[in-house]
Amino acid sequence: MAKTAIAYKEKMKEISVLSFICSCLYPETHKNIMGDFEDMDIKPINKRASGQAFEVILKPTSPVSDAAHCVTTPPKRDVSLEDIQKKLEAAEERRRSQEAQVLRALAEKRDHERDVLLKAMEENSAFSRMAEEKLQVKMEHIEENRQAYLAAIMERLQERVRTRGVDVLGS
Repeated sequence: MAKTAIAYKEKMKEISVLSFICSCLYPETHKNIMGDFEDMDIKPINKRASGQAFEVILKPTSPVSDAAHCVTTPPKRDVSLEDIQKKLEAAEERRRSQEAQVLRALAEKRDHERDVLLKAMEENSAFSRMAEEKLQVKMEHIEENRQAYLAAIMERLQERVRTRGVDVLGS
């Protein structure tokens, strides 16, 4: 299938654009162009107001034409034991280099994870210290307020005792 597509592309290159357009516009004057190719037949299907349709039939390729498209490979040179040894050593060096690179990447990743963990621990301890300090200040403030409240109550009680006398304590 690929060979037929290649043959079709080559034949389409051979047909000039101008003659192809002319054959579409004036099919009567150029009927001899259609079907003149060795491995391709072009037949008009039907005429339409919008244009013309063609059927392109590709013939199977012959063995002679296959030989023309065959590309020969350059002759292989003899490979010596030294060349093979050099290639093996280069491959081993590439493998070592790649392993070292992977190990470096893993070490960097491990260092980064350790740094992130240390930073998180530092932030956590700083938050804990700050929360503890705030709580301590709050507790001191509450204790001061409690002491002030108790002192105010005691003072009011003593004021009542002074103004009313012993009756408050006796009743």
